[in-house]
Amino acid sequence: MAGADLNKLLRPLELVLRPDPTRVALRPFTPAENGGGEFRPTRPRVQRIVERVLSLREEELAQELERIVGGLSERHGDLERVLLRRFHDLAEQALMGRQATHDQKLAIGGYFVEEYSFESAALFNPSVVPHPDQGGLSAGSVRLIFSLRGVGEGHLSSISFRTGVFTASGELHLNGPVRSPVSPLIERIPGGAPDDPGARLYFGEHQDLSQLVIFPVTYRQRGGLEDLRLVRFTEEDGHPVYLGTYTAFSGESVRQELLRTRDFASFELSALRGPLSATKGMALFPRRIDGHFAMLGRHDHENIWLLFSNDIYNWERGEVILQPRWPWEFVQLGNCGSPIEIEEGWLVLTHGVGSVRTYCLGACLLDKRDPSKVIARSVQPLVRPGPAARGGYVPNVAYSCGAVVLGRTLLLPYGVADTYTAFATVSVDALLQSMQ
Repeated sequence: MAGADLNKLLRPLELVLRPDPTRVALRPFTPAENGGGEFRPTRPRVQRIVERVLSLREEELAQELERIVGGLSERHGDLERVLLRRFHDLAEQALMGRQATHDQKLAIGGYFVEEYSFESAALFNPSVVPHPDQGGLSAGSVRLIFSLRGVGEGHLSSISFRTGVFTASGELHLNGPVRSPVSPLIERIPGGAPDDPGARLYFGEHQDLSQLVIFPVTYRQRGGLEDLRLVRFTEEDGHPVYLGTYTAFSGESVRQELLRTRDFASFELSALRGPLSATKGMALFPRRIDGHFAMLGRHDHENIWLLFSNDIYNWERGEVILQPRWPWEFVQLGNCGSPIEIEEGWLVLTHGVGSVRTYCLGACLLDKRDPSKVIARSVQPLVRPGPAARGGYVPNVAYSCGAVVLGRTLLLPYGVADTYTAFATVSVDALLQSMQ
């Protein structure tokens, strides 16, 4: 199913999420300055563009504004807010004391945004958490939020969301995406260092989650935001917060950063610190263990590590708890999403890399009191890429960034060939019995 060979334990669902190049987001655009030397202009390029817009006659301005608004209004929500924000963020200082009308501000803002098809190439590597709103559902049903990694031009990755309902009968119903993505208001917040700020993104309340697109907004993210691993984290006082680790790629180096939200309307993005954060694949446990934050990771790019910290943003100590054992994981073993707490212990989805750089999915069970103890693990993969997966964006890959247990059923969303997303379910009891 969906280009993969599934273990007989898994039941495939007849659902697939494929990339849609018609879905576009508005993101900031700042034109580069001209070259140096004798050809370098005396005024900044932004200022020169602003002056050209201000020089338009009234009828010319109206025509240009119609082209901007008419071409974008049906494809984007909150368009006027985005254009005005770009004017204030970038161009207002270029007025040099002059005044601009409302229409001039909108037109100027239009020169400093660009459309980006954020999932034109791929939509994959999902994670899943329960939705904070569980109202209005039939008995036994659960509303869910799925995070997805979209890839567009230049292999640039962004984060988007979809919602759905998993029913008591074991069926998954996904909601279709709203056609007008919303661009966030962006605010810089303190980061790990004065020259390394984080960001707060505000999308506004009552937006459909499928409209939200989190694209790179800081210098250290400029190469993409990859593989968000969402988890519903319960604070010691019982209050929940949604956290997610993801890989920030600068174009030269990678590191882990943390997404934080309570309402899926505003998000904080901040870098993790410490020697264990300069890697990929970290995933938080959904609660503290013995008073400490706990994380699984792949610090050495080969084994699964268990990490502990008293500061959720600083990770300095850990130990290897799982090493490659079976042929399908001889090259590399890593965790997928956050550990899932069940009666028997911590259920962890894993990925293994074997021959021909083939990525398969498996699982393991960790002791609930002491997660450094491995109780059991998969002998055979749950998902192995099949022949149809070899023609994808990245051949021979099955990968997930998180699953969820509902009752005694594991719902597993997973990416196929780094191209699209498929879904399957498996009985937790049968899965545990298959391990050794």
